[in-house]
Amino acid sequence: MRLRTIGASVAGLTLVTMVGVGCTHDSGSTTRAEQAATRAEDAAKRAEAAASRVEAAAQRAEAAAEKAEHAFRHNVRK
Repeated sequence: MRLRTIGASVAGLTLVTMVGVGCTHDSGSTTRAEQAATRAEDAAKRAEAAASRVEAAAQRAEAAAEKAEHAFRHNVRK
């Protein structure tokens, strides 16, 4: 859940950077700002992908825990 929040924060930062790019008049800073916006967007995509992988791992861990719990209960009854 936290990783999704981080991804949303990075996306918000990207939006703010892009708005800042639109408000500047210096072409040199515009280029830097565009590069920064691109890097922020890439970071947001990587964060989102990482969050997806973490969520999938958590689901696998939960399924394994349920399977182990079921096996343990089954062995205790015998």
